[in-house]
Amino acid sequence: MIPELDYLEKLIVYRLDQCFPTSKESVEPVIPPFNEWRLPLGAFAAENELTDRQALLLLVALVPHLQPDFFDKVIEGKLSRSGDFPRIGGVRGKNSRSFLPTGQTAVFLLAGDDLETRFEVQKYFGAEHFFSVKKIAWLEELPTGEPWLSGRIILSHDYGEIFTTGEPAAPHFSMSFPAKRIREKRDWSALVINDELRNQISEIITWLQHNETLMTQWRMHDRLKKGFRALFHGPPGTGKTLTAGLLGNALNRDVYKIDLSMVVSKYIGETEKNLELLFSRAEDKGWILFFDEADALFGKRTSVRDAHDKYANQEVSYLLQRIEEYNGLIILATNMRNNIDDAFMRRFNAVLKFSFPDASERSLIWTKAFPWPCLFARDVDELPEPADALFSIPDVVKKYELSGGSIINAVHYASLKAVERFQKKQRQTPLANEKPKQTSQLVIALADVVQGIKKELTKEGRPFPG
Repeated sequence: MIPELDYLEKLIVYRLDQCFPTSKESVEPVIPPFNEWRLPLGAFAAENELTDRQALLLLVALVPHLQPDFFDKVIEGKLSRSGDFPRIGGVRGKNSRSFLPTGQTAVFLLAGDDLETRFEVQKYFGAEHFFSVKKIAWLEELPTGEPWLSGRIILSHDYGEIFTTGEPAAPHFSMSFPAKRIREKRDWSALVINDELRNQISEIITWLQHNETLMTQWRMHDRLKKGFRALFHGPPGTGKTLTAGLLGNALNRDVYKIDLSMVVSKYIGETEKNLELLFSRAEDKGWILFFDEADALFGKRTSVRDAHDKYANQEVSYLLQRIEEYNGLIILATNMRNNIDDAFMRRFNAVLKFSFPDASERSLIWTKAFPWPCLFARDVDELPEPADALFSIPDVVKKYELSGGSIINAVHYASLKAVERFQKKQRQTPLANEKPKQTSQLVIALADVVQGIKKELTKEGRPFPG
């Protein structure tokens, strides 16, 4: 058995021996130093300068997740049933029928009959304690009138992973964490933007790289706000989501895109609860939270006409407070800057405008977007010879005012049509005396590109100039 679990077993036996004396004298065991613990919990305790009792409480909370029958085996060695001795606390779960420690269990093991120490351990479950502030461990809520410490000790899933594997597990998309990770495979060369915007993005990278040093080494934590709040605004397809993903890649940070449809609730108070679960899970992980179409949640407050308006405004007020408390990077993206509440605008560290690309930027996006190598042909039925092929993007497509996202969609459409023709020709059997033309390049038909452009303009309700 690993040293810390061996110690916990001996401690349980010692406390029970004090209550049920035997002829053999019982000696209180000595907790092993944290550097001898086999579980990463020991390193966490040392790094965060926890006391022995604080680390032991986390071990008590962790054990049922490691060995579900741990407490039952030890207790049954002294008692016929754990329920025969209420002082040790413990409950049975709905799915797990094993002994689950409660606050009473922690007090019994860590303090015994020492009243002063029992009060000290009780403080570990207080709202201002490190365990609660960091959402590490807490007591489940109880019906009114139940003894304060009779609630089950709940250990955060993330910290449970840290205490056992050394790092938190990636969260699953769910009602308690309505966000999906953005995994961006492209690099900065895929982002075609102006120099001013690129400089603003560099400032965000500087914050991600150096703010922690500023807060700790130069002790600015009491003068500066914890996190960084940025607003990305501009038309759809101009690179807002791409930039968020690239920022995560640049600093090896996970980026999570929030599903606002699962956050916003028609029921009073539920939106705040949903957001609190989200922020609590993300706290101290270094994650970048990306709220797309953020005006749906962070929009302008209304005049109070009824109870619904009152609570809607309370939600916005709560959000103002909560995003300022988050100690990482929060990005709010919107197509319409004017839809964002003025109270939010004053709280942003940076406001980045993603403009519609100009002619030269569109040309570069077109050049980068097509598969390589490829040829361009005006006639879809004739394969161009290399000498006659258009190796540059045809000027005719550059005149259409499209966003980068729309250009990618048009390229996707034209490229699929090219692949379709290529595979169709591959399946055709050539005549015996006819040698088929060979090319390793994909032939993009200009007519398909124009058709793709037309489809994009139609989606946006814009006329196709022809």
